[in-house]
Formats: sequence, C-alpha cells, structure tokens
Amino acid sequence: MAETLEFNDIYQEVKGSMNDGRLRLSRQGIIFKNSKTGKVDNIQAGELTEGIWRRVALGHGLKLLTKNGHFYKYDGFRESEFEKLADFFKSHYRLELVEKDLCVKGWNWGTVKFGGQLLSFDIGEQPVFEIPLSNVSQCTTGKNEVTLEFHQNDDAEVSLMEVRFYVPPTQEDGVDPVEAFAQNVLSKADVIQATGDAICIFRELQCLTPRGRYDIRIYPTFLHLHGKTFDYKIPYTTVLRLFLLPHKDQRQMFFVISLDPPIKQGQTRYHFLILLFSKDEDISLTLNMNEDEVEKRFEGRLTKNMSGSLYEMVSRVMKALVNRKITVPGNFQGHSGAQCITCSYKASSGLLYPLERGFIYVHKPPVHIRFDEISFVNFARGTTTTRSFDFEIETKQGTQYTFSSIEREEYGKLFDFVNAKKLNIKNRGLKEGINPSYDEYADSDEDQHDAYLERMKEEGKIREENANDSSDDSGDETDESFNPGDEEDDVAEEFDSNASASSSSNEGDSDRDEKKKKLAKKAKIVKERKSRKKPVEGKKGKDPNAPKRPMSAYMLWLNASREKIKSDHPGISITDLSKKAGEIWKGMSKDKKEEWDRKAEEAKREYEKAMKEYSEGGRAESSYRKDKSKKKKKGKVKVEKKSTPSKGSSKSSSKQLSESFKSREFVSSDESSSGENKSKKKRRRSEDSEEEEELASTPPSSEESGSGSDEE
Repeated sequence: MAETLEFNDIYQEVKGSMNDGRLRLSRQGIIFKNSKTGKVDNIQAGELTEGIWRRVALGHGLKLLTKNGHFYKYDGFRESEFEKLADFFKSHYRLELVEKDLCVKGWNWGTVKFGGQLLSFDIGEQPVFEIPLSNVSQCTTGKNEVTLEFHQNDDAEVSLMEVRFYVPPTQEDGVDPVEAFAQNVLSKADVIQATGDAICIFRELQCLTPRGRYDIRIYPTFLHLHGKTFDYKIPYTTVLRLFLLPHKDQRQMFFVISLDPPIKQGQTRYHFLILLFSKDEDISLTLNMNEDEVEKRFEGRLTKNMSGSLYEMVSRVMKALVNRKITVPGNFQGHSGAQCITCSYKASSGLLYPLERGFIYVHKPPVHIRFDEISFVNFARGTTTTRSFDFEIETKQGTQYTFSSIEREEYGKLFDFVNAKKLNIKNRGLKEGINPSYDEYADSDEDQHDAYLERMKEEGKIREENANDSSDDSGDETDESFNPGDEEDDVAEEFDSNASASSSSNEGDSDRDEKKKKLAKKAKIVKERKSRKKPVEGKKGKDPNAPKRPMSAYMLWLNASREKIKSDHPGISITDLSKKAGEIWKGMSKDKKEEWDRKAEEAKREYEKAMKEYSEGGRAESSYRKDKSKKKKKGKVKVEKKSTPSKGSSKSSSKQLSESFKSREFVSSDESSSGENKSKKKRRRSEDSEEEEELASTPPSSEESGSGSDEE
C-alpha cells in the first residue's frame, strides 16, 4: 500500500464555482492546493468522520465530513480510482468510503436535515441537494416560509441568489416550525451583523484601495470598514494573506490585505485592501474585553492595553484575529538600497516588491504573483529610452504582466534575484560564469541572430562611406565625433598655453580646466555610442582596389543555403526568408556551425594577408600625395597673409612703402621714359612666368612697391 496518493486536475466546489488544484492524501491527512490562489486546505486524518463517493457532473466526486461540522467536496475523479481510494481510507483513516448517489427524480417535496454546517434536502434516503450554511448571508421568515440569501462568488458563471422553503404548519402547540427552521439556519450561517460592541476601533485611516478615509471597527468574526460614502463588512474567512511593506521613502508603510472573494462597489471589485501609514504616528490602544477574555481568546498574542506605532497595532490585531502570517520583503535590496523597485504597470507608477515566494505590486492596480504560478520572466528593452528596461512576467495560465520604466541600474540586482529563485528566464543569453550587467544584456544577441539588424548595419556603413566621399570631393573637412579619450595630443594642441598670448596665465589655466572637464564628459558620451565611429584622419573615399572585408560564418552559410530555403518555402518574402534563416541558424548544432566558423577564419586570414600587401604597396604614393597637399596649403596661406596684413604690421609696412617710393623717384629722375617702359614690360613677363611660386616664396620687395607707385 502506497504511503501517499496524488491527483492532479481535481476541482473543489466553493460557492458555486469549481476551483482546480491538486489533491494529496497521506497518512497524516488530506491536502488540497488551489492552483489559482495558492490557498491550501489541510484536513487532519483524526478529524475525518465520513467519506462519501458519488457520481457528479464532472465524473465522480468525493465528499468529506469532519468532526467540527465542516465538509469538503472534490470532483474530477475517474470511476476506476474508487477501489484505490477505498483501500487507502480503510488502511490509513479507518473509514469506509461509502457510495451514495443523489436523487434525480425532480421532486420538490421532501425532508430537511441539519447536520453540522450542512442543510440537506432529502427524498427518502437519497439527498437531492445540500446547502453549506456558511454560504448563507441572510435568513428571513414569512407566515409559512423561510428565505435564504447567499454570499456571491465572482468566479462562478451562474450565482444562486436565494432559496425559499415552504414549511407547513404543525399541530404541536408552542413550537413554530418556521422559527425553529430559521434558528437552525442562523446558528450556523455566516450572517454579517454587528452583535455587541467592537473589540477596538481605528479612526480615520488612509486607505488607498478603496480610496478614502475609513474607520475600521474590529469585530470577533468580521472587519467593518466605515467611510463617508461606503460601508464594507469583510468576514475574516475571506482574508487570504497579509502584507507589511516599507515604502521607498523609508517614512511610510503599506499594510495590504488580500481578499478572496473581493469586496464590491457597484461593478468594481477590490481584491486588495491597501492602507498607508506614517511611521511617526503612534497610538495607545485598549481592547473592549476584560483581561481574562483577551488571554483566553488570543493566548498572549494581544494584551488589553497596547501602545506603539499605528501600523504595528493594526497589523498585530489583524494577525491575531485572522490567524494568518504577515508577509514582509525578504533579502532583496535594490540599487537605491530600498527593498522595492520603482516601475510602471499599465497607466500608473508604483512599487514592485520581490518577496521570498512571489512579487507584489502596489498600488494601482495591486498585483500579487506567486513564483509557483510563473511560467517565465523576460527582460525587455525599454520602448521609450535606453535608460530603462521592462520586466515581463507570464503565468502558466497565459496572463502577462509588464512592469515598465525600470532604471537600468536595477537590472543586475533583479537578474540576480530571479536567477537565485530559479525562475525560467526567457531571454537568457548570457554565458555561465559571467556577472550580468545591463550593457551586456542590452547588446546581447548571442542566442538569436537578427538578420534585419545586420542589414541595417550594412546600409548604415554604406551611407557613412558615401557621406565621406562627397565631403572629400568638395574639399571641405568632414565632421567627426570628438573623442578626446583616443587622441590626447589633439586636446593638448587645442588648449595650448601659447594659443592665446593676450589672456593671463591664471585665467587660461582655470578656463582650460573647465573645458577639459566638459570634454571628458563628452568623451564618455561618445564612447557609449557604439554606432558612431571616429573616422580616420585624412581618410578618403573607399578604394575600389582595396580588398573586400570577409563575411561572417552566418553570412557564408546564408549565401550557400539561400536557394535551398527558397525551394523549401516557395513564394517566401525577403523579410520572412531572413527570419527563417535566423531560426534555422539558431537551431543548428555546434558541430555544423564549426564548419562555417572555420571557413570564416580562413577568409579572415586571407583578407588580413591581402590587406597587408595592399597597404605596403600604396604607402609611397600616399606619402607623395601628402607632401604635395602640404605645399599647396602653405602657398595659399602665404597669399592670404599678403592680401590681408595684420594690424600690428600696418605701421612698419606703410613706412617701408614710403621709403621705397622716395627711393624709386630719386633713382628714376635721371632715367628716360623709354627705360621706364622697358622695365615695366620686363617685370610683367617675369610675373607671368613664375605666377604662384614667386608669390609663395618671396615677400613683397621695394622694387614691387615702386612699380606700384609708377603705375599709379
């Protein structure tokens, strides 16, 4: 005989809805875990009093009764599993698993039996239907009639609102059968009504969901939320979990109450009750019970008189009454030192708390996701800026949650946390042993080849080369991104101490320091832009004789396999072909990829060899061109200096002109006019023959000044 029995895809009936989960039977008892909420029902073996096997809508079902009157219904078993369950019950629980079918005659006249928390309507010995009295929210009586109203379940497709029983009068004196019926129902029903005074009251608490200021009255069986507009009565049985979360500003605290079923306000459902407290707010609390009652009921968890922070008092009282643990953040610590991460979900900004067993987001709308219901997580690039990223979570039911606008500094912390919790990371492209960082994640395409990105890069290179060609042909200098980190000499020349002789040394030093700091910042920004490459100084257009760059292993394989892919997928577009090729390449084994890697290495070696020969052959020609261009530039500068003399030399040049003018006049006084004409013609011929060389090599002489005066 097996020690345990496990059944998957078992359904538990709760207020008209069937909740799927997993049922586990062991020697100690029976455990059912809800797949949706994670709630666990634990039935001890010693508490079981009866087990009933019967045919139901989903196959066969199991009904269990306990000593305190509670009952549990589980459906989804196969008929062949009856013998296995019957043997297990007999050997481990000392119980007979009884087969009992429901009556399906369709009669509406029968006998009502009250057993524990169950109302059973029977015809003969067979039950027609059963009503859990804990689901009854109200019981009203008429002349010969009793009406039962029920708590509603939002998960149920069809909800039962009320049931009416006709109770015939009896001949017995002094006993009203209608009132007796109603008292039996009310004794076990979960009717929310304030019987007596509240244990304690918390005044004007700030509530984020539902929004407003509410008084919270604590009763023995339910919580009364009283506001200016709305009132909510919340039974403690509907409280699923309690959370106490510190705000990022370290001055406030969130207290979150998870509810199932939720409270309602019109068509709106509130699955979470979120209270916000200031850490500095203190309170003295006195319970409306005597000390013996407090000790007997709460067993030391609460005392009659308590004092401390308001959030501590509320959480302590709730924990004692609900009898559930309070969940707090674990060891996670973000980049800022807080235990949460600032992000956006849907249209609002909030805080995401990584817990020991899940994630919770507050506050609009609040979301709680357990690790065991997560299928995978994904780190995605931010849609608006590169300074942030998105964190996506997809559950096993197919629901996706996207937490966006997370600062990229949080990436390493969040990745380490998710990795430590052994969650499935969809886009894990990092090699084992590498400490992940945002930059590696942002540019990591190792696990998937992006053909579209490759094509865009190639087009960008072509555009850059064309731009360089056109700028070189026009004779203007090309713009380039300033990167002082690569060439420090350029910075030193630009800020040379001799560049400005008029400025004082102290002012120059301070200005240079400020400018160098700005340039250092610019350098960091330029280095981060990987797509921008600093052009090589003096780079001309692409030489058609230069060796072509070698192709990567993927491109070599794609060229060889393109026709085969086209034949396998006739009519495929270029875009789809690129995607298909990327998928095929990704799925290839390492052995097949090694063949193309070797070919790529051979092509690379051939390219390097050809490039070496090409660069050595073109070195002499390039040096000759450099010298020639330098001479031309030098000549042009000299001509400009002659045509636009500086202010500092204006006095000396005018003096030279006046002296040469006098000298020429004195000399030419004894010469004939024919001699003057001959000298003019001779001078003009020499100027025509020498042109730019004479201008570039000789400064203006006194004879030229004199000739200018003669022409005048």
